[in-house]
Amino acid sequence: MNNIYRTLQERLDLYSFGFPRSESGEDILLLKKLFSEEEAGIFLMLTPRLETAEEIIKRTGVASPGLADKLEDMALRGLLFRLNRNGIRRYGAIPFMHGLVEFRINNLDKELSGMLDNYFEKTFNRNIAENASLFLRVVPINRDVVFEHHVAAFDDASHILKNSGIIAVADCTCRKKAGITETSCGKPLETCFMFGSMAEYYIENGIGRRVEYDEAVSILRRAQEAGLVTQPSTSQNPAGMCSCCGDCCGVLGAIKKFPAPAELVFSNYQSSVDDSLCISCGACVEICPMEAITLSAAGPAVVDLKRCIGCGLCSMKCPSDAIRLAQKAEDKKRSVPADTREQMTLMAKQRGLIK
Repeated sequence: MNNIYRTLQERLDLYSFGFPRSESGEDILLLKKLFSEEEAGIFLMLTPRLETAEEIIKRTGVASPGLADKLEDMALRGLLFRLNRNGIRRYGAIPFMHGLVEFRINNLDKELSGMLDNYFEKTFNRNIAENASLFLRVVPINRDVVFEHHVAAFDDASHILKNSGIIAVADCTCRKKAGITETSCGKPLETCFMFGSMAEYYIENGIGRRVEYDEAVSILRRAQEAGLVTQPSTSQNPAGMCSCCGDCCGVLGAIKKFPAPAELVFSNYQSSVDDSLCISCGACVEICPMEAITLSAAGPAVVDLKRCIGCGLCSMKCPSDAIRLAQKAEDKKRSVPADTREQMTLMAKQRGLIK
């Protein structure tokens, strides 16, 4: 029976962050929790390319009575992606993350939450750390950026929202899971945005609700004021944008455990302190999600640039305007992939899956 789940694990390991094999078997236990054997077989018939049930049968040559109904049931339970356009439903395989983890937001229970925590801690966090910079990126709180140059549109969260078409907002899976296991930081839940076809999926499946631009901006501002880091996916036209904490977030929580988080994220900004203005209040120390700031013996705050991810939360909270965000030097800036296809291709190359 384990053979089909091992095949499924190996398939999922090809997508996005991957789904690495666990030495102690947490990977297979998770898959058995999520998929029946029949559902695992159906998932293995899919590719990331969206197809109708008829197209899947024609391509695979596998006769599967009632496949359309089974695909729809799996889509409703977050086991695959579905796009419904003009009454035609097409389905595709999804990664473990973003995909199987996030699409289960309405079906999390204590057992699954605990299993996810165990797998992340023992196996998955290293994959996150090695590939985080190509999955999510940090965009600054723009009112606090030193405008040596204009901020690029793809580094402006409000611009991303304004140009995203359909917007859906959903609960953060990471903080919801942490709440179930009684380890949550207590920050706001409904903070994760999805755009375009991903937004349609969230709305149709009841795992998110549609919002207009003005409400989306209000949600974003409240999230930032609560100390959450704005992280869209790493492309110029992202499919989503998260608001993450350093405690519950799968990505930030993973890279926080490493000595140099700044090297593991995609960010073109960093914080700096004006010692003459710093009043040593410690507000910046408290809010920093990466524990990148300390108070020196002499009093002024000190930023560890190896840990600073350039989110701007410290500058927002500083009562004396002593901390500002500045763009990194030109030779340290990174360009953003044009679209999700290029983003996923770069991730696959970085993981050694393609040349």
